[in-house]
Amino acid sequence: MTLENELIELQQTLYTSRNPTRRWLHCTRRDWIIDALRRTIGDQHRRAIEVGPGSGIYVPILAQLYDEVVALDIEQVYLNHVSHLTGIHQNLVLKIDDITASSLPSETFDLVLCTEVVEHIPDSLSALREMHRLLRPGGTLVLSTPQRYSPLEVTAKIAFLPGVINLVRFIYQEPILETGHINLMTAGQVTRQLEQAGFHIQESYKSGMYIPLVAEFFGDAGVRLERWLESKLRGGSLDGLLWTQCYIAKA
Repeated sequence: MTLENELIELQQTLYTSRNPTRRWLHCTRRDWIIDALRRTIGDQHRRAIEVGPGSGIYVPILAQLYDEVVALDIEQVYLNHVSHLTGIHQNLVLKIDDITASSLPSETFDLVLCTEVVEHIPDSLSALREMHRLLRPGGTLVLSTPQRYSPLEVTAKIAFLPGVINLVRFIYQEPILETGHINLMTAGQVTRQLEQAGFHIQESYKSGMYIPLVAEFFGDAGVRLERWLESKLRGGSLDGLLWTQCYIAKA
């Protein structure tokens, strides 16, 4: 199995993980994104594009909301994985393209969805500028990316040390792969890049408290503790500890 296929398999298991914390972290983000897509559709809902569709979890939602949907990725293997959806949704188009230098024409989309992608792109500012260019004036960007100093991202660096990773895989009994996060940013950095790209942020949201060992060994009780701590941190000076940052921004 190739690394790309392993990553797809991993993405598919995250939302049904046996580990309550792992499942909660990903489902919370998914649910916020879906709600954001529904809330921001507005009067113009002709064309939407998802940058990096991954396992394709948002593609059916977009296909229901918009007249035409483009799923864009730089790797064919990821598009192959969602290609079966073109038989279900006739308004879905798959496109190989580089979002840092897209070949698509300017001002052709009403919405850009980019979730858990920019942390894999070294030049995220160029990617955001291209997303802005692709949007019609007043169009919407829905974006999510991990926070640089969240305990989950910091702990992940330790988890993949030689010897440690075998223990982690034994504990989870699920696919565990390196994140490939090469461009983790703080909320301040993401905000600056969005503004430099020409966006106006309308809404931001942070979620996902991960507590090492509690997440692995305390099950549902651990999630209740993490939820409580998340509610105390959100909106405060320490909300950089929450795992995911989400944005709704206008072109």
